Amino acid sequence: MSGESPIPPPVLWAQRKEDVFLTFSVETKEPIVKIEKDSVYFKGVNAQDNKINEVTIPLYDAVIPENSGFVNKGRCLEMVLRKEKKDAAYWPSLTKDKKKPHYLKIDFNKWRDEDDEEENGGGGGNDAYDIEELLRSMGGAGGGGAAGDKPEKPSFDDLESDSDDENLPDLE
Repeated sequence: MSGESPIPPPVLWAQRKEDVFLTFSVETKEPIVKIEKDSVYFKGVNAQDNKINEVTIPLYDAVIPENSGFVNKGRCLEMVLRKEKKDAAYWPSLTKDKKKPHYLKIDFNKWRDEDDEEENGGGGGNDAYDIEELLRSMGGAGGGGAAGDKPEKPSFDDLESDSDDENLPDLE
């Protein structure tokens, strides 16, 4: 492994009015993750090929590291970043760069358009991702804060089920 330059893992992203979702699609046991106000850092050894995956993503706008978090799901690492400007328009991209990085793709399973959120009353009601509940239920992952008033972290266990989870009809 020495002498090899690290490669960025595939990253999926989606956003809502107040949150940005990132999914680092790499299986790694002990990743190093740093959520900062203007960037996200990820480093981990890929369990499949023992190559080092590393990336620093400069964010389009500021997030609140103390109210953001991540969870390592085994096959991927999922992250919720709480936007600092809750009433601002949707980000036109994840990064400030005009050029889209090759490793970055949109996560259409989690994506909601700005128009869709306004129709659904700001993401509530019909929205399967109850972000407030998600942030309340996640604990013990990433981020940081002062002892005693440490904010609760997001949980990904309550997200809507995948179509792969449904029973298939019998073959005729």
